[in-house]
Formats: sequence, C-alpha cells, structure tokens
Amino acid sequence: MNKLSYLALGLSALTLTACNNANETASADEFSGPSRPECIAPAKPGGGFDLTCKLAQAGLRDTGILTDPMRVTYMPGGVGAVAYNKIVANDRSNEDAIVAFSTGSILNLSQGKFGKFTEKDVKWLAGVGTDYGAIAVNADSPIKDLAGLVAELKSNPKAVSFAAGGSVGGQDWMQTAILAKAVGVNPSDMTYVAMEGGGEAITAVMGNHVTVVSAGIAEIMPQATAGKLRVLAVFADERLGGSMADVPTAVEQGYDVTWPVVRGYYMGPDVSPAAYDWWKASFDKMLADPKFAELREQQELLPFSMTGEELEAYVYKRTGELRELSAEYGLVDAAAK
Repeated sequence: MNKLSYLALGLSALTLTACNNANETASADEFSGPSRPECIAPAKPGGGFDLTCKLAQAGLRDTGILTDPMRVTYMPGGVGAVAYNKIVANDRSNEDAIVAFSTGSILNLSQGKFGKFTEKDVKWLAGVGTDYGAIAVNADSPIKDLAGLVAELKSNPKAVSFAAGGSVGGQDWMQTAILAKAVGVNPSDMTYVAMEGGGEAITAVMGNHVTVVSAGIAEIMPQATAGKLRVLAVFADERLGGSMADVPTAVEQGYDVTWPVVRGYYMGPDVSPAAYDWWKASFDKMLADPKFAELREQQELLPFSMTGEELEAYVYKRTGELRELSAEYGLVDAAAK
C-alpha cells in the first residue's frame, strides 16, 4: 500500500524567528476597532467559508470583543479567486473586512488560480481551527462503506460521480484523487462535478444527482447527524472525537490518505499597521478564551491557533508544499515548484 499521508505537511510544527518590520510597529491604540465589521465568505451560503465566517462572527461577539454585529458577505466565484482579487486589486486598505480562507485557498494559490496574485499579496491574519476532508453518500445509497466505493471505482470509475466545491485540482478534488491513486484508479477517469462551494455539493448528493460528495467533515456532519448522509471516511490519521467518534477514517479501512483543512482569515495588503494589530490582538484574545473553544467544538473543528507572522510563515511554507504536490499530479508545471 502506498503511503499518501500529507498530514505532516499540513500540521507540522514550525520553529519561527520573529522578524519585526519597522513599518508595523504602530500602536493599536490608533485604531479603536472596525466601524462596520464584515467577514467575506468567498462562496455561496452553506459551505466551509460560510462556517468560517460565522465562527468569527460568534466568537468575537461571545467573547465581548465586538459589540457591533459582524455581517457576513457572500462573494462566490473561482472558489475564492473573486474575493482575493477584489481585496488585492480594489479594496486594499479596508480595515473593517476580514476574508475567510482554507487550505483549499492555499492550494489554488499554489496552482496560480488567483490570476497574477500570489500568497504574498495579502496580510494573513489568523488561523482558528482545522477540519479534515471527508467523503459521504446519500443515506439511502447502496454504497455502505469505503470498500464498497472502491469496488465501484475499480469496476467503472466513470459511473461514480463526485460532487465538490471547486474545479479539478482544487482541494476537494485533490483528496479524491489521492484516494483514487491509492487504489490504482486514474483520477482523470473519474466523473467530477464542480460546484461553487461545499453547500451546493452536499445538496446535490442529498438530491441523488451525484453519487458522492467530497468536502470537509465539518460541512458534512450536520446532514450526517440528521440522517441524510452516510460518511464513508474522514481523511484524518485517527478517529475524531465528539459526534464524529463513529466516523471511520480511511486509514483504518486500509487506505492511508489524510487531508487536513486549516480555516482562517486574511486582510487587504494596505491595511494600516494599527488596524492589523487590533485585529491580530483581538483574535489572540478570542483564541485564548474558553468560550471560543466551545464554539469551535460545536462547529466540529479541532484546535489550530496561529496569528500574525507565525501564520504568514505557515502559509508560505504550505503553499510551497502544495505546489510540489500539484506538480506531482500534473496540475502545474514542475518547473514552477
């Protein structure tokens, strides 16, 4: 069995040396907080970006950091590309807005899917939780477990349709491609239905329009708990806790595939040092509050707390790793690594 575990890439410990920029030493006292706080979710309602924004919305409110309500604005398009381009090209100094990102966003950046912009064109603010990839079928599906899905794939890969948020090469495609490769199936032989966000993909499998949904476990669990979906596998190295304790991993079923999904926020590149420092200090405070830990657990997310320069270093490192992985699957020119 070929080992295709990428957890070490995603969650490896980073030893960082602080590199203070003289231009970013302004006191946060010069910025008293956003006048109209906003979280931009780069997809339609119901998916992982929506979940990420609502986590910030509730966390900053319940810990008393924001008194004014934070609105969530939906900006679908290119699985994050439209929002990224808006902030970098047209709204560079917006001190009220944070934008949700995930490992999928970093993957798309690594493949050049955000146009001329790279991971170095925004200010990375905070990572607040980690999710894991998962695949699920309709609760009434004849496919009962991962072995059943693998058998169908080997028999006729074109007959098994996967729905996911994003195009070929995206995060949800990548985790199915890794699984396919692990069982000897060419990923290009699978039927893949690209949708704008995990919410649409989940709706498609519940309506029996597709066979399998590939998404984050946190996106899938509400419908699984309601008895509408059957989770075939979560791509974690060991079983998760809480309501996910009964969800089998791909690893325990004999397929060594893991895919961690970090969730967090970035800001425009020209946001003032004072505003950025205020937001960073606010997320540091929120992440340390037990109330937020409870909210994060309610959203089926696991702890991941990283802000400021530490998060920036993580994103830069992870982008390089995913660029190499994308080259392995023929998604980018190997010379671009």
